[in-house]
Amino acid sequence: MPQASPEALPGLLARGLAPLYLIHGEEALLALEAADAIREAARQAGYAEREVLTAEGDFDWSQLAGAADSLSLFASLRLLEVRIPSGKPGAEGSEALVRLVAHPPADTVTLVTLPKLERTQLSSKWFTALEKGAVVVEARPVSRTDLPAWVARRLAAQKQSMTPEALAFFVDRVEGNLLAARQEIDKLGLLHPPGELSLTTLAEAVADVARFDVFQLSEAWLAGDVPRTVRMIDGLAAEGEAPVLVLWALTEEVRTLIRLRQGRKAGRTVREMARELKLWGEKQRLAEPALARLGPRVLMEAWAECARIDRIIKGIEPGEAWFTLRALGVRLAS
Repeated sequence: MPQASPEALPGLLARGLAPLYLIHGEEALLALEAADAIREAARQAGYAEREVLTAEGDFDWSQLAGAADSLSLFASLRLLEVRIPSGKPGAEGSEALVRLVAHPPADTVTLVTLPKLERTQLSSKWFTALEKGAVVVEARPVSRTDLPAWVARRLAAQKQSMTPEALAFFVDRVEGNLLAARQEIDKLGLLHPPGELSLTTLAEAVADVARFDVFQLSEAWLAGDVPRTVRMIDGLAAEGEAPVLVLWALTEEVRTLIRLRQGRKAGRTVREMARELKLWGEKQRLAEPALARLGPRVLMEAWAECARIDRIIKGIEPGEAWFTLRALGVRLAS
């Protein structure tokens, strides 16, 4: 039976349902969406009944044979889901799965879902049988290299796109969290009409997200805006934001300026280093003036202060985290 990527699955389902599907892999969002697509295709094809068997703990694998046999007694079409959260069916389960492939129940679409599997599981008799008898969908993680194309496809499906600058910023925001990426893309579809989205539009759309408030804090002190910097730090504290997140944002930007200074001394331009240092939009425009304003001594002192605040947050050194964060913000913005 064919292997199908999560992206190719809808087209395959549109050509007709197979009797057996297997979904496995570690990317939970893609596995969930693939299962949802199969359920919806089955529902539209008249498979109105659904039975779910979850094989965990002391699961009785005879239930699978019983469910398969009982389905053939009814005229209605059914979807049978077999979930194996551990990915280890055991000896009894292995035999049951091999029998399921050899004798699929009539009038039934069967969906087997598994987590990420180890090499020994992938080469087992039961998995090999499933692989030969089922349409297999592997939910692999989307790599950093492939993420821009993944985001672009999702946007295209809702008739939207992003400028290269906006896409780079968005990808940096959601890397490693595909569910957050989907939620943000869905939100953009609700907030904006079809068309191209700029970095400015994107920033406005996510301005109510706490992590973006931290991003704005960096813009505030890079611009030398002391009052805004203080207001934002006080606001983050009042909203219950974790001080470690604010410290992380300040530390990252201080590190970026130090690296930028090193690059400028070596004759490189800000534009040349933009991707390497993740300098997008306003941050790219503000970085060099901030570097000239602060100078190397202040930056190294700020770097040492970041380490001290980290010790305060961890309770290793006395002090009040938000007070020291505010003082550091004022120093960087001055």
